[in-house]
Amino acid sequence: MRRIDWAGLMRAGLGPPSAGGLGLTPAAFWALRPVELRIMLGLGAESAPVGRARLEALMAAFPDRRTGGGDGGA
Repeated sequence: MRRIDWAGLMRAGLGPPSAGGLGLTPAAFWALRPVELRIMLGLGAESAPVGRARLEALMAAFPDRRTGGGDGGA
């Protein structure tokens, strides 16, 4: 299990944009999951895109459900 560098994440998330931070408020920072913060910081972008087999597995696990006569949009 990897340790989370909270001090570094806090500097990156709460620090001012002029210093390379995101300038988040404390409430916004603590509402994020670590993975969400990493994505906002552009970290972990080395993951491969979803392939066809994984997409089909996700579609089978989470099928679209129609609820009513709408067009499915919001």
